[in-house]
Amino acid sequence: MNIPSTFFSAALLAIGVSLIPAMQANGRPLMEPLGDNIADRGSAFYRFSIKTFSSADGLRHYKVWLGVPKQTPPPKGFPVLFMLDGNAAMARLSEDRLKQLADNRPPMLVAVGYDTRLPFDVRARALDYTPPGGQPGDPGQERYPGGGSHAFRNLLLNQIIPWTEKQAPGDPQRRALWGHSYGGLFVLDTLYHASGFTHYFSAAPSLSWRHQRIVELAQQVPPGALNGKTLYLIEGDGQSDRGKERNAAQIGKAHRTLIARLQKSGVRLHQIRYPGQTHGELLPSSLDATLNIISGAE
Repeated sequence: MNIPSTFFSAALLAIGVSLIPAMQANGRPLMEPLGDNIADRGSAFYRFSIKTFSSADGLRHYKVWLGVPKQTPPPKGFPVLFMLDGNAAMARLSEDRLKQLADNRPPMLVAVGYDTRLPFDVRARALDYTPPGGQPGDPGQERYPGGGSHAFRNLLLNQIIPWTEKQAPGDPQRRALWGHSYGGLFVLDTLYHASGFTHYFSAAPSLSWRHQRIVELAQQVPPGALNGKTLYLIEGDGQSDRGKERNAAQIGKAHRTLIARLQKSGVRLHQIRYPGQTHGELLPSSLDATLNIISGAE
C-alpha cells in the first residue's frame, strides 16, 4: 500500500532550541568542550537524573540524561523522546524551551550521549550509529570504523529503555527516536529492524555512507512491513563544502530511491524541508521541530 508523503514547511515550526551551531558549515562537528547544561543548573519544569552505561565490549561509555516533567503523568504515561548525540542535544535545551514543552503535552526526554565533556564522540558515534555491511567508501569521508548499530541498538533497547521505564511512566505507543547525520542513519536502520519505537525522526541522514548502504537496506524491507510506524525525514537544501565534494546527482537519486521504497513499506512518511539550511545547521532545527511535534506544539 502506497502512503503519500506529507511535506511540512519549516516556517510553520516555531524556533525554540538554541541555534548555536553544533557543526561547522562543512558538516564537521564543532569540538569545543561543553559547559553546564540545564540538568546541571536545574529546572522548574523537569527533574533530571543521569546514568552511565558501557558497551558490551567495554570500549565505549555512555552518559544518559533523563528529564521527567514535573507534572502528573497521563493515564498511559508520558510520550518519550530519545535523542542521539545526547551531549549536543542537552546543550541546546533551555529553561524557556522546557517551559514551552510543559505548557503543551510534555514528553519525557532521554538524551543518549557519551561520557565526555565534548559535544560529540566522533569515533564512537561512527561505529554505533552506522549499519553493518556495504562496501567501504571514501577514506576521506569514513575516517573511523563503522557498522556497530546492532550492538548499540541492543544496549538502547535492553538496558537504556528499561532503566527509563523504572524511573517514570512512559507511553510505549508514543515513543520516539531522533538522530542527525550518522544518527539519522541509525534512526532509519532502527526503523527497518526493530519495534522499540513508534515515531522516527531522521535528520540529514548521511545517505552516501558506504555507497548508500542505508538505501540498500531499505530495498530489503518487504512491502507493508512498517505499517503502524511513523517517519519524519528532515532535510535542508543548502550547499556546504562537504556537500560540494559529493556527487549531487548520485545523492539525489539515492534520496528518490529511498523515498520510493519507504512509500511501499507502509510507514507513514512525512518530509520536512528547511530551504537554505546546510547539513550541520539541521541539527538544532530538526531537534526543535521534533520537540514541537512530539509535544503537540506544531
